Amino acid sequence: MKTAAIIIFIVMYALMVLLPKWRYLVALITAGVFVAAGMLPVSAVPTAIDWNVLMMIFGTMVIVDYFIESKMPEKIADALLRLCPNVMWVTIIMSLFSGIVSAFIDNVATVLMIAPVGLAICKKLKISPVPMLISIAVSSNLQGAATLVGDTTSIMLAGAAGMNFNDFIWFHGKPGIMFAVELGALATIPIMMVLFRKDRQPVDSDQHTEVKDYVPTITMLGHVVGLIIASFIPNTPAMINGYICMAFGILTIVWELVKQKSKDGMIHSLQNMDYQTMLLLAGLFVVIAGVRNVGLIDDLANLIAAAGGSNMFLLYSIVVWGSVLISAFIDNIPYVATMLPLMGAVATTMNVEPYFLYFGLLVGATLGGNLTPIGASANIAAVGMLRKEGYEVRFRDFFRIGIPFTLTAVVVGYLFVWAVYHP
Repeated sequence: MKTAAIIIFIVMYALMVLLPKWRYLVALITAGVFVAAGMLPVSAVPTAIDWNVLMMIFGTMVIVDYFIESKMPEKIADALLRLCPNVMWVTIIMSLFSGIVSAFIDNVATVLMIAPVGLAICKKLKISPVPMLISIAVSSNLQGAATLVGDTTSIMLAGAAGMNFNDFIWFHGKPGIMFAVELGALATIPIMMVLFRKDRQPVDSDQHTEVKDYVPTITMLGHVVGLIIASFIPNTPAMINGYICMAFGILTIVWELVKQKSKDGMIHSLQNMDYQTMLLLAGLFVVIAGVRNVGLIDDLANLIAAAGGSNMFLLYSIVVWGSVLISAFIDNIPYVATMLPLMGAVATTMNVEPYFLYFGLLVGATLGGNLTPIGASANIAAVGMLRKEGYEVRFRDFFRIGIPFTLTAVVVGYLFVWAVYHP
């Protein structure tokens, strides 16, 4: 069963590389094969799908559609173009901005909010939006690990290590993991300067776009504030972020219905939804659940732990870089959920504090998704938005930015955590 699961997974991945326009169908068919082959019970399919993520995407997409129609992204683009000297710095600033936002808001929601501004800028400059949106996505993935509320894996780590929000900033009298992430983010600036060194064409904007409707901007900011507030409230429902995004999405639709006194706007918004991205994610959630169900993720976790033996630096290195490699291909949430208790047990056996393993795991697993366009939900969302604009993102397009960005950020975080927290 495990061998068959590996073969099917590899075939799926190969087909996604060869058939980028049909990734969602490949994922759905593969999910069907996993269920038909008994690798995942039919009864487990509904719980395998992360409905929280799908609701977040749907609700935010509704807001984003009206947000774009309101001309607010163009207005923000005008302001950014007046501040930046050339295209290279526009891309860098957009990337850093998305990273800062994602430290407090889910990565997918961040991409869906920031990407329209990037698209508006690229349209004004008449350049391809592919590099800018990839940079926005990978930066949001990076800084999602900076705080307790930035990413699901951070919340899982806080639960395992008994950490609160402040512990991510300062922990046991030492700089917290936020510093590892932010230093990694700063280190990516010269990398982006090299990657986009040819984009030196000057930019300016003497345009003054008039915003047609400020309500979508208000609901956009409202759902951001709602997500932040919810992250500080204990014992909230597991799908609270999805509920918030859906609620503000529905509120936006209701406002537009009242304002326009017509259903045309709502129909247009629903027609513009990126259903392919949501189907792709749903299929991948089922596939990963099947991979986990047959025991492959547990095997990988045990293999990593066993390979380190009693050498703490070797174990730490394997945890970090093994997590980078694994998270490039599978969702990091089930992987981190499996590895956290294992890291605690290994640390207990070695009679050391587990924090250097916990933080190394988070650095590797969070950033590893940046290696491929399907390694993280934020990447899938960005690629989906580009596809709607008529741009198909090839794997090599993503690798050009994702690989140097990821390696740089991981190396910095890897060295920082070891230097500060090793036993």
